[in-house]
Amino acid sequence: MTTIDNPVGASAQAQGFGSSFVIALGKWITSSDHKKIGRLFVGCSLFTAVSTAITGAIFGFERMAPSGMNIFEGDAAVQLIALYRFDLVLGLLAPLFLGIAIAIVPLQLGSRAIAFPRLAQLSFWSWLFGVLMVAVAIIGNGGPGGGQADLVDLYLLGVALAAVGILAGSLSVASSVLTARAPGMTLDIVPAFSWGALVGSVASLLTLPVAIGTIIYLYVDHTHAKVAFGGNKAIDDHLGWVFGQPMTIVFIVIALGVLADIAPVTAGVRQPLRPVVLVGLGLVTTAVLGAATQSTHMLDWSGSASDIVTSAIPFLIFSGLPLLGIFVVIATSLLSLKSGSPKVSGAFAFASLGAFMILVGAAGNFVAHIQQANLAGTAFNEGVTVYFAFGGLLVGLGALAHWAPKLWGRVLDEKALLGLSALGLLGTIASSFPLFIAGFANQPADVVTGFDYDGPIALWNGLAGIGNVLILVTVIGFVALLLAAIRNGAQASDDPWNGHSLEWATPSPAPLNNFAELAHVHSSEPVLDAKPSGKEVSV
Repeated sequence: MTTIDNPVGASAQAQGFGSSFVIALGKWITSSDHKKIGRLFVGCSLFTAVSTAITGAIFGFERMAPSGMNIFEGDAAVQLIALYRFDLVLGLLAPLFLGIAIAIVPLQLGSRAIAFPRLAQLSFWSWLFGVLMVAVAIIGNGGPGGGQADLVDLYLLGVALAAVGILAGSLSVASSVLTARAPGMTLDIVPAFSWGALVGSVASLLTLPVAIGTIIYLYVDHTHAKVAFGGNKAIDDHLGWVFGQPMTIVFIVIALGVLADIAPVTAGVRQPLRPVVLVGLGLVTTAVLGAATQSTHMLDWSGSASDIVTSAIPFLIFSGLPLLGIFVVIATSLLSLKSGSPKVSGAFAFASLGAFMILVGAAGNFVAHIQQANLAGTAFNEGVTVYFAFGGLLVGLGALAHWAPKLWGRVLDEKALLGLSALGLLGTIASSFPLFIAGFANQPADVVTGFDYDGPIALWNGLAGIGNVLILVTVIGFVALLLAAIRNGAQASDDPWNGHSLEWATPSPAPLNNFAELAHVHSSEPVLDAKPSGKEVSV
């Protein structure tokens, strides 16, 4: 194991050119400071969350009268649905947690920089330009089913470039956990969040190359013959798995690591079942099997006993183990509250409520893969994706509130955070659960017009639209709260939460090179060990 000691950007800091906008912008653009790169990812993903919530609200209101409202004309609905699905997964969920991991993991490891800092920098710009290319292509009618051939090619290249960015960032994070730990920090005592970042990054490294390979043969087919893989009309038939399950499960592993890290700090105790938490995070990544093989396995209990067993085994591996892992992580994380004296913070409220929404999404994914439920191709699957994406968003906001002292040197208002977490919970449920009900009523997925069924269509879809509006308000409210704290808030102390891991041993905000000296650690809670008598502290 090696520890990175790389004062990236020190020369730029020392020059002191003043505070002009151009110079400040240039420093941000060229910086390889992992904390800045992480904040760039986070900021852009929150902007995407706003645009995604607006699009989702429009879809919900359009579906209230699918034969009469006609907000969209021609291929506009098809194109916007493609953009919506892309934004939920590769525009929101993946970059949000990759950004948090890039910013925080080196601090937890006691490292002065992230592994391959220029690769981490490249990952952001690659992802950002990929997202912009996708947006431009879809605006010009170039997404799946689009009529502009050149822009369909641009869409495929944009998705590939965004995936390359996530892939590069994941490599940087995984390499940091494997090679840039403080002396004495073995893998079995890596903090829970960093462990989740490791297994989540490795899962991304195993699945995204498959997505990029799929894009390559789709691009070649579309550019030339347009017959082998169906051309622009069949892009989602081959690439749709990237914007739904199981890829969403691959990306929410890091979100579960956030809860596993925050819960013991909230309770003021050591994690009593730490090995179980780490195993649970590993179980979630079995979703990699479905993504890497681009296949799903349905449970069919209509045949003989041997046929049922034959379908049940892969079904339980592909859908059951991730659900079990999510449940284990949440349950064991919350058990720490029982052995401590918890004081619920806004960060914990966001993280725990978001994790429960992820659990509901995983349960929905489990049900969706039961053949007799007849949910394939319905709005139920869209609801599962939204549960994962918005549940992950809530956890991400909790992570930002928890680590705000290290990223911005401020503590956010707790009462406002608790209110926003409740609003976000309502928004997630309202935007997702009605789609579950509509799915059982056979409302088709990924369409906004041309369907009908017996039941209150306007009610379910109107609630989904309102839910997206609530998510929009939650994100805007959180950003406003953060900006107000940065502008007028009091300076945060170095350890405002009585933290356990090494990021709480450095000043707030964390300096350029993180640590003046490299710490020697002997447990997963080195900062807690250094406190009086090495005992747990009450919050």
